[in-house]
Amino acid sequence: MDTAVGSHHGPGLNALPAVAIVVPAAIIQVAATFPAAHFQGASDKINALTITLLLAGPLLLLLRRRFPVTTFLSVVGVTVLYLLLEYPYGPVFLSVVIALFNAVLHGRRPIAWLSGPAAVGTVMALMDVTDHGYSVGLGEVAFAVAWLTLIMVVAEIVKIRKDRAAQEAETREEQAKRRAGEERLKIAREVHDVLAHHVSLINVQSGVALHLLDQQPEQARQALTAIKQSSKEVLVELRSILGVLRDVDGTSDAPRHPVASLDQLDPLLERMRSAGLRVRLDMTGERRAVPSGVDAAALRIVQESLTNTYRHAGSTDVTVLLEYRPDDLRIQVDDDGRGDVSGAKLGSGSGLAGMRQRAEALGGTLEAGPRPGGGFRVTATLPTGHVEHSAEPPAEHTAHHADNHTHNHTDDHTDDHTDDHTDDGAARTGNETS
Repeated sequence: MDTAVGSHHGPGLNALPAVAIVVPAAIIQVAATFPAAHFQGASDKINALTITLLLAGPLLLLLRRRFPVTTFLSVVGVTVLYLLLEYPYGPVFLSVVIALFNAVLHGRRPIAWLSGPAAVGTVMALMDVTDHGYSVGLGEVAFAVAWLTLIMVVAEIVKIRKDRAAQEAETREEQAKRRAGEERLKIAREVHDVLAHHVSLINVQSGVALHLLDQQPEQARQALTAIKQSSKEVLVELRSILGVLRDVDGTSDAPRHPVASLDQLDPLLERMRSAGLRVRLDMTGERRAVPSGVDAAALRIVQESLTNTYRHAGSTDVTVLLEYRPDDLRIQVDDDGRGDVSGAKLGSGSGLAGMRQRAEALGGTLEAGPRPGGGFRVTATLPTGHVEHSAEPPAEHTAHHADNHTHNHTDDHTDDHTDDHTDDGAARTGNETS
């Protein structure tokens, strides 16, 4: 079936408006035929039918968009009729050249390559029969073959370049879609991190406030203050995320996604301490700047681990270890509570799976499971690249940097942080304050 192949690929004859081909071809074929007939002494042969056939070829080019090969064969048919009627030679062959180029460029390649030589051979045979002053010899054949080859090879080269450009465009489009998907995933992960952490704190602290409201109102007041602070911080961070989502054109000077980093670790630990966890930070090796992806993942892994401990552990003693090694950063979070051993080793929980995805996306590893003797341990190793001379420790940022907070995590992990553990949190805080 003769239909255009790849007519949507890039510029070409099919991409031009119809008048850009038809009108110039018609004008040239009609106007230039008169002087050609004069020099051949055949001016008396030009009549209404001659003009009609000269216009028919260009008009048939209107069909080139949908039927390139059929258009070529039709134009050849009109030209053959013109020659059979022994009208004067001239630019009548222009429509044939355009139609042949278009057929190779946009038609089905085998049909076009077979039709071209067959049509040229037919025209030459007719000229040999109808014109007694013309005979087909080796020179005429060589001339025709040279022009035929030139037209078809040039069309083939243009076709190859167009196809390559189309493939590159498709590749760019796929890459753009993939990047857009990755950006959506980053935003979804960030929303999970922000909501999971702060909502967990608000959930447990609200239970504490209800439990102590009558017996220990001062402790209840502290819990409500913590709720107020957490709700304020979550609003600030969500406002930052929504600002990224609103900047769909990328016109803002703000980062494409908010940047979380270990500079925000101290405010995180203080927030967890105020919520009732006894957190200790140990650091070995010389602290240095690490790649932004590692920086963000490290903070989120610590945050996720502390949030899980806050929600599930029976005790509130937690140790966070940051070990700066020449080629990587090792993070270890230990608690001495009962731990959630069901499926933790395999990372079946959504939060553990999200932390593992963060580490593996950077070429690192993450292990989580019960500690010998009780408690739970999360260990992550994130490659940083070999550093011979460590950089100076980055300056500490203040807590307001939460406005620029965001990077990787998955949106489907939220369920790991929405269970209601208010009774457990209330009992734990009540025992600590009594």
